Amino acid sequence: MMNVIDRIALTLAVIGALNWGSIGLFAFDFVSWLSGGAGTPLARIIFTLVGIAGLWCVSLIFRPEHNFERQRQH
Repeated sequence: MMNVIDRIALTLAVIGALNWGSIGLFAFDFVSWLSGGAGTPLARIIFTLVGIAGLWCVSLIFRPEHNFERQRQH
């Protein structure tokens, strides 16, 4: 089973991916729209959290597979 930090990171990474998808497909930045502009402090915080979450998710790629197997058995 994944820990809480992994789930939060994956959720934020998915939110970031959906935002980038909306930018690519519709030229609409949902985070900027919600926060009042891309340069606002709130938008910068959200973008920073999504970036940190993406970096955390990189660690999921390199975790030994046996750790995942051991967690599924419990």
